[in-house]
Amino acid sequence: MEVVVGDVWSMVHAERAALIADLENLDDRRWEEPSLCAGWTVHDVVAHLVDTARTTRLGFLAGLVRARFDFDGQNTRGVERERGASPQETLERLRRVASRRSTPPAPLDSRLVEEVVHGEDIRRPLGLAHSYASEAVVRSLRLQVRTPASFGGAKELVSGIRLAAADDDFATGEGPEVSGPALSLLLAVSGRRVALDDLCGPGVVVLAAAV
Repeated sequence: MEVVVGDVWSMVHAERAALIADLENLDDRRWEEPSLCAGWTVHDVVAHLVDTARTTRLGFLAGLVRARFDFDGQNTRGVERERGASPQETLERLRRVASRRSTPPAPLDSRLVEEVVHGEDIRRPLGLAHSYASEAVVRSLRLQVRTPASFGGAKELVSGIRLAAADDDFATGEGPEVSGPALSLLLAVSGRRVALDDLCGPGVVVLAAAV
């Protein structure tokens, strides 16, 4: 799939297609392995990606009201709704929504955060490697560090440290430095402690205490 630089939807669709390709030959038993999302299996995360791909601005707000403004509860309901009776059924649902362009009321780059972070939530426990578009990772990272935790971001988490990507043109913040691959920085600030092992610098201990 050709990706147009700067086109968020092009990058989102490319990542969805790549994940589908990775999952197509996965043994059904591996779908039940724990993901990097606490309490969710690989199958659950795929179902969540189906749910978020279907989400519209109006639908998100209506669902949040039904969940009594419990964001985690809303996500859980979405997983239950979109998780098929078998992995192949859920994978087919992901295929059907792969080209959608609907989004909840959030910055468009949040669609990249969903695909990149949840892509690793699935791939890392399964031992699958994937090369993400550099722009997709950096745009996701920039969004996370400026978004408050109450909206799913890491603004408070990274306060007082400096993040510097060793493999890309990205650096932000002041304080003890945390450096490493941009993808690992993104995962760490998104609460995935496994990525801390990829990072170095005096700020790592500060970040680790906050994750």
